Amino acid sequence: MEGKQGRRTVKRVRLSVGDVAACQDIVIPEHWSSAAEAVASHQGNPPIVVVCGPKNSGKSTFARFLVNTLLTSRHKMVGYLDTDVGQPEYTPPGCLSLHIIDRPNHDLATPRLRNPESRCFFYGDISSKSDPRAYIACVTDLYDDFYEKHHRGSSGICGEACSPLVVNTPGWVKGVGYHILVDTLTHMAPTHVIQLRTSEPDKNLPTGAFWLRGDQEAMVDLINVDAAKQDVLSRSVIVQKHARLLRELRTVAYFRQCLPSEQNIDKYKELAYALAAHPPYEISISKVKVVHLHCQVPDSELFYSLNATIVGLASSSAGKTYMGTSLPLCVGLGIVRGIDTEKGVYYVLTPVPASLLLKVDLFLQGHVEIPTNLLQVRGCLSPYMSTNFISVTKNFREGSHTA
Repeated sequence: MEGKQGRRTVKRVRLSVGDVAACQDIVIPEHWSSAAEAVASHQGNPPIVVVCGPKNSGKSTFARFLVNTLLTSRHKMVGYLDTDVGQPEYTPPGCLSLHIIDRPNHDLATPRLRNPESRCFFYGDISSKSDPRAYIACVTDLYDDFYEKHHRGSSGICGEACSPLVVNTPGWVKGVGYHILVDTLTHMAPTHVIQLRTSEPDKNLPTGAFWLRGDQEAMVDLINVDAAKQDVLSRSVIVQKHARLLRELRTVAYFRQCLPSEQNIDKYKELAYALAAHPPYEISISKVKVVHLHCQVPDSELFYSLNATIVGLASSSAGKTYMGTSLPLCVGLGIVRGIDTEKGVYYVLTPVPASLLLKVDLFLQGHVEIPTNLLQVRGCLSPYMSTNFISVTKNFREGSHTA
């Protein structure tokens, strides 16, 4: 998809199941293949692998390649724990999620949206620094859920049905980010840690099992992998990231799912028009509690703060409390495109089906914003930019549907 602002072409490259080492635009270097094969040939219980390193070192690309390698070896399913809220693999930004993958991704260059089969939390920001305690609580819950259901087994002994786990981590590895990573590794006790290292020593993590005492290092296999941007023939090895642009593309792709897949849309302007014309859901104000994740908002300002924002759609009956932090499960994201206080309804655009919306009784508001490419479109009156939200929503009553 492309537009006048942030124009970018994303190439989709196909890859045969039997050849997980190379594709047209991404060439996996030999030392990456050796590291992945070392994990795949691990004897005993399926491995628990954490991939870590500084930003733009190739963590996501390596994690995709590792999942493919595990699936094409002896494992029927692989768990994928997505802990990078800024650049998630399978969800829009601001989410932490657990996925069970049963087939290789044939495009190492492009992450794909998919619904978590297991659990998803809306953290509500693109960095863990907003609330490290809540972030760690979410990651811990996701890992524990995988370990109980897919790794340890009902008998407490890992058998043939147990699956390996790949954990992709954020590129924030200094200061508070470093301590969050240490807490994550300590809780998970992985069998393997893949550390990608760049040519700039100051940006890398410490060598060795930096989160363990010296007498515990034998408990984990440490594999250092050089970050690879080009191979000896100057071919691309990893996709260079433009973080803000990629976040917007992911969010745009998510809300594109509101519209029929056969609808021909290939520009931001067309998508903005289509979303503006799409009938929103009506959700009763009285049935939904609004939770502000990273700030406090006076009750008198609630509707003003909520209108024209992205919210996490969650259920208070699903999830649990961890160390005093409430962890409601999220079923997806929505755009609050209008509020009718006279009728007592929110108007929400979301790809989440009505059957799941019936369970939603929480709006989780964070700092994830509507992409500017959907707002600043010449010739399109965006409903999200309006300040008179009551008159705006009345224009869409005839086409709206109730959840």
